[in-house]
Amino acid sequence: MSVPVLEMKKISKSFYGTQVLKDINVTVNEGEIHCLVGENGAGKSTLMNILFGMSVITDTGGYEGEVLINGKPVAFDSPKAAIGAGIGMVHQEFMLLPGFSVTENIKLNREDTKPNLFSRVLGRKLETLDRKKMAADARSALDKLGMSIDEWVPVAGLPVGYLQFVEIAREIDKENLQLLVLDEPTAVLTESEAQQFLAVVQRLASTGISILFITHRLDEVMAVADTITILKDGELVSSGPTKNYTIAQMAELMVGRKIDTKGRIGGEKKEKATKKVLEIRNLRVDMPGERLRGIDLDVYEGEILGIGGLAGHGKIALANGVMGLYASQGQVIYEGVEVPLNNPREALNRGLAFVSEDRRGVGLVLEDSIANNIVLTSMQTQDKFLKPGPLKLKDQKQITAHALQSIERFDIRCTGPDQIVRRLSGGNQQKVCIARAFTQNPKLFFVSEPTRGIDVGAKSRVLELIAELNRMGVTVVITSSELAELRSICDRIAIIYEGKLSGILSPDAPDVEYGLLMAGKSLEEVRSGERATN
Repeated sequence: MSVPVLEMKKISKSFYGTQVLKDINVTVNEGEIHCLVGENGAGKSTLMNILFGMSVITDTGGYEGEVLINGKPVAFDSPKAAIGAGIGMVHQEFMLLPGFSVTENIKLNREDTKPNLFSRVLGRKLETLDRKKMAADARSALDKLGMSIDEWVPVAGLPVGYLQFVEIAREIDKENLQLLVLDEPTAVLTESEAQQFLAVVQRLASTGISILFITHRLDEVMAVADTITILKDGELVSSGPTKNYTIAQMAELMVGRKIDTKGRIGGEKKEKATKKVLEIRNLRVDMPGERLRGIDLDVYEGEILGIGGLAGHGKIALANGVMGLYASQGQVIYEGVEVPLNNPREALNRGLAFVSEDRRGVGLVLEDSIANNIVLTSMQTQDKFLKPGPLKLKDQKQITAHALQSIERFDIRCTGPDQIVRRLSGGNQQKVCIARAFTQNPKLFFVSEPTRGIDVGAKSRVLELIAELNRMGVTVVITSSELAELRSICDRIAIIYEGKLSGILSPDAPDVEYGLLMAGKSLEEVRSGERATN
């Protein structure tokens, strides 16, 4: 029997007296797809940080236990050492340089060079970049992912789905890669993109590359995993072949309680709303990679309207355009009054709230505390959490009290309201974003990819909170790459295709109707095709 590519034995780790991992064992064999699942705070990211030699581990006293690569003990003190041993990692948060092109990011620190007159005399350090070879390598990696994007386009401004593919392409391009760690790689991808990516993962495994796959999408685990390891609260709950588990069993083991994986989160469907609260007319949004090319859409008071579609077709641009984050043209009328475009403060002043799909770039002040992040928008636009008087000083006591309530309500896993947001897991960062929007007491709530990077238990809780806000009278427009998520909570779902409204369906419409709308068929074509079939 061959030696495992990776063995992690009795791994334990504490941060400042708090134990986050206890006696974890993980074994990954050659060519195996090993899925690591667990709620946020279960210890998955910490375990991977240990494997990859991240400074957050080495700077906090290291860890207990043993790591073996190909049967030999290792103790990486930096990511460079891990990369040198053939380990690649796609982190949950992007590690790209925005001022560089796609090719430059893929080949960073592994640039191809070619000799010139000076280098022949003075040495290889003066060789020039072989841009043709670099572009060819980048193109090859992108093609393996089915990505048609130009290899020299700057990554700055690309949609998050594209950024994720660039991250993955960078790892695929490495020649000595033997173990690839994927931390929530499909969290920002649409269903079709995720399926495409999973096929790539299976092809990589078939070539002998081992895959350690961290994901909250349990259907993906069942689709590709050879082995599953489940963590809960820093301890190993269960590990074994995929055939030993069902989705419901995994969910229950992760959270310690039964989870309804199919029930409607929004409760019983409401009576059809009739009063228009938001009218969008010929909206055009110049968001790179997600442009809207003129859309008409009505939102009714008290409903939950879903916005779906494939990546790059404009669904994400709708909320970003209405909220003024990208240059927009057209007309937006809210409660009978036109909302000025390209002006985020005006949108907020009108009672609109927004949770962006880009929590780190737009949604959070990463170096500030949880408490300040939660109250920031309300303090700036609504004069909340301020002491009486002309100076508008922060009322820290009120801020702390509200933050503690939000931490409990949203189950934000943290050390307290003063913890810096950057140090939270991705899912908990997202909860802080949602808590801030809730603090505004909005009338109309735009939320884009609200469960991105959130585990199955927290995902259900976040969607329940959005449904709860809706029951309190708030109109919700939710954009998501997961169609099942939209169908579990929405009253209507609008599908965007090539920057236009392809059609609007009820959540219980047949799967084929959704598929055809996402493929660019009009609702009339979809229905006429069904009649012809019948």
